[in-house]
Amino acid sequence: MFDLPAQRAHLSEKYDLTPSPELAASMSDIYDRMSRVVSPADWAIFAPYVKAINDLKAERNAVILGHNYMTPEIYHGISDFGGDSLQLAIKATEVEADVIVQCGVHFMAETSKILSPEKTVLMPDMEAGCSLAESITAEGIEEMRRRYPGAPVVTYVNTTAEVKAASDICCTSSNAAQIVAAQDSHTVIMTPDQYLAQNVARDVPQKNVVWWEGSCIVHEQYSATDLRDFREWNPGTRLIAHPECPPDVVAEADFSGSTSGIIKYVTDEKPEKALLITECSMASNIADALPEVEFVGPCNMCPYMKKITLEKVLFSLDTMTGQVEVDADIAAKARLSVQRMIDLSRQLGI
Repeated sequence: MFDLPAQRAHLSEKYDLTPSPELAASMSDIYDRMSRVVSPADWAIFAPYVKAINDLKAERNAVILGHNYMTPEIYHGISDFGGDSLQLAIKATEVEADVIVQCGVHFMAETSKILSPEKTVLMPDMEAGCSLAESITAEGIEEMRRRYPGAPVVTYVNTTAEVKAASDICCTSSNAAQIVAAQDSHTVIMTPDQYLAQNVARDVPQKNVVWWEGSCIVHEQYSATDLRDFREWNPGTRLIAHPECPPDVVAEADFSGSTSGIIKYVTDEKPEKALLITECSMASNIADALPEVEFVGPCNMCPYMKKITLEKVLFSLDTMTGQVEVDADIAAKARLSVQRMIDLSRQLGI
């Protein structure tokens, strides 16, 4: 657990973090990326943290990887690279920095460490977990192998290193269908997201896709009734769903895709109004780049992603605490599963 008073006392001794409209004004180039969703008053609060973090990154030779579900002040203010799980996994292998700060959840930091064991990987809050990752263990993988002998295990990257190590290949929501279609076996095991697996089974009918019954607390809350009601109340709005949503929700949507796929769809289509059926920060992080699109409607917030704050990032980078380590044997096996995903994705051109 974080000792927030001690953390704040430490930071206040080293940094001037007083809200500053003057500093905020001098950093207008950064603010312009989020001004549609972050008020000037809030930016005056965030700006001292953003400046301190960006200055410290240079001192530490560090880069920050920001997931699409991060809040705008993190995603636009301090992240060197943003994206979905696949994009960040690949970027972790490419950066030349000594330190990677993972602004996301714990399994993402583990993945960065697995792919770049020589780098220091920092997790600003070790309690930023994932309900989906916690729904399965390596023993669960073995249980599925016993049920379906000889079937390859395709595991979502939203899992622990131990689960990746017990699997044959990983996938993300952006490449899951292609990864499954490329397997030699007729029966393919998918873990741990039952809804992603069911949506893949619909898109890859030539395979017998079987699944573990895990789910994401953000996406499982949506229902097809919600979408139908919203269409009735807001005619003309484009409904865009993440494939971790239940199949009847995806069927009701106008488009379904990964976080990167959603961004591409909205950027290409530029609908007048759009409802993103995913985590709340997605719309916030692309709003300023798409002023012609009105993002409307409800969303669900991930409590784990929101554990990452500017304050925690600054403290972690300043003190070099929150270092992520993975057992060498587990890391080697997990690296093979992740690297197979990356290699096959490149081979398939995705």
